[in-house]
Amino acid sequence: MRTLKYAILGLLMRSPATGYDIAKEFGDGLGCFWSAKHSQIYPELKRLTDEGLIEYHTVIQGERLEKKVYEITEAGRADFLQWLSQDPPLDPTPKDVFKLRSYYSQWLSKSAYLDLLDKQIEKRLAKFTFLNEQLQNTYGDRSPAELTGDDMGDYLVLLGAVMREQTYLDWLRKSREVVAMCDSSSKRTEM
Repeated sequence: MRTLKYAILGLLMRSPATGYDIAKEFGDGLGCFWSAKHSQIYPELKRLTDEGLIEYHTVIQGERLEKKVYEITEAGRADFLQWLSQDPPLDPTPKDVFKLRSYYSQWLSKSAYLDLLDKQIEKRLAKFTFLNEQLQNTYGDRSPAELTGDDMGDYLVLLGAVMREQTYLDWLRKSREVVAMCDSSSKRTEM
């Protein structure tokens, strides 16, 4: 399944956009749960155009700069809505390099592993803080019951990202606590 196809169709369901606008959205709104590079987006736009799921018109910006503005077609809308209503299987567990390192942490000294944990806590805390600030700045004191349309989906995904980072932070802090309590002479192979 070409999931990028549906990520792009969904963006175009919201409003027409240039390739640049679509790529920017993968850094902003979709960035907290989905990513795509320019090298993936532009070939997919061409494929969607060839399939008749989107179309574009060219606009002139300034004196000579031409930009393609993409819009979803009725066929694209029908394909997107059919995809959206399907109950997908669970995705495989995402790869996590730090958890892989933790799995083999017995070959690190206690102090080296604690240092790695501290660095991860710092990075995850920064990410959590950023996402939580986005949630608060965007939705503030609004009740979820007040949200409609695009706002509802945006809110739910951003809330999920905040909760994911909070859970990861909880795991890191608990891991640090456990490692700190461990006897450094027990079965750890010092490197």
